[in-house]
Parts: sequence; C-alpha cells; structure tokens
Amino acid sequence: MPPKNKFTKEQIIETAFEIAKEEGIDSITIRKIADNLGSSIAPIYVNFKDVEELKKAVISKIYEIGNSILQEQNTGDVFLNIGIASVKFAKDYSVIFKELILKNNGYLDNYDVQIGNNIIQEMKKDEDLKEFSEEELKTLLMKMRVFQAGLSIMATNESFALELTDEKVIEMLSDTGEDIVNGMKNRMIGR
Repeated sequence: MPPKNKFTKEQIIETAFEIAKEEGIDSITIRKIADNLGSSIAPIYVNFKDVEELKKAVISKIYEIGNSILQEQNTGDVFLNIGIASVKFAKDYSVIFKELILKNNGYLDNYDVQIGNNIIQEMKKDEDLKEFSEEELKTLLMKMRVFQAGLSIMATNESFALELTDEKVIEMLSDTGEDIVNGMKNRMIGR
C-alpha cells in the first residue's frame, strides 16, 4: 500500500514557494521542504517524483501570481499595465524576481515566448501602434522590456525606495513608453 498523503500538493507547493520567496528557486530542496513541514521526505515524494517537478509547480504558482498582479492593473495601456505589474512583482518578490531576471536558468523560457506573443497581439489592437509591422512591434516590445526590467531591478534596491514611489514609477513608465514609440515613429518618417 502506498504511503498516506500527510500533506496536500498545494501545501507542499506553498512551502516550496515560501522557500523560493526568501532564498530563491534554486534553494528549493526536498529536505528543506520536509524540514519546514516538520516531516520526513516521504510525503513529498508521494506528490512529486523529484525536486524539478516541484520547482515547475512553483514556477506555475509564480506565473499565476504575476498574472494576478497584471490583472489588477487597469490603466487602459497594455505597456503601462505590464510595467506597473512588473515593478510591483519585483518589489513584493524581490528574491524571485532577481533570480528569474538575472540568472540564466531557463525558468522563463516558455513563459517569455507565450507572453511575448500575447503582448504582440494586444499591441496590434492599439490605434497608436497600427503603423508598425510585427517585426517593429517586437523591437518596440524589447525596448520597453529592457527599460521595465531595469526599473524593476532598481525598485528591488532599498536605496531607491524613496525615489521610486508608485506615482513616480507610473510616470516614468508612461513617459518612457511614449518616448520610445515616438522615437520609432520619427525614425520611420526619416526613412
């Protein structure tokens, strides 16, 4: 008879997520989760075949949290919503954010492709962006992501906390987005 489930899959994922939040995704181990649950490792292996499967479940939870934060944004501007959500996620989950952005770990590979395609489709609906080809939209998106990632990294640094109020972040994201779009439009006119 297989061992009885002492903990639900959700409890194990939540415990692993808490470890990731404090120490990073790469710090998740079966032993550490068992210790935090006050258990042996056996109940974890009832739910997950190995630590990699568990990390994938944690990554799914992180995607859900990120998407939830994005859904809370309602500025009417897809770039601004993404930027605000990214900075908020970076502030609230700084260890995870830094690990996802600054380390070459493959955790975001599928997410980047999927979210990038979704954003491009949303960009095509924006009247201000109608004149751009799909390739130009991809370039525009990359420029916006570079700025947004840099701003998000700065937001995780406490020494910038006073300068980077929510209002200032929104202003900077909005102004920079407008500057990038206008710059690309001006270059198109000059061709």
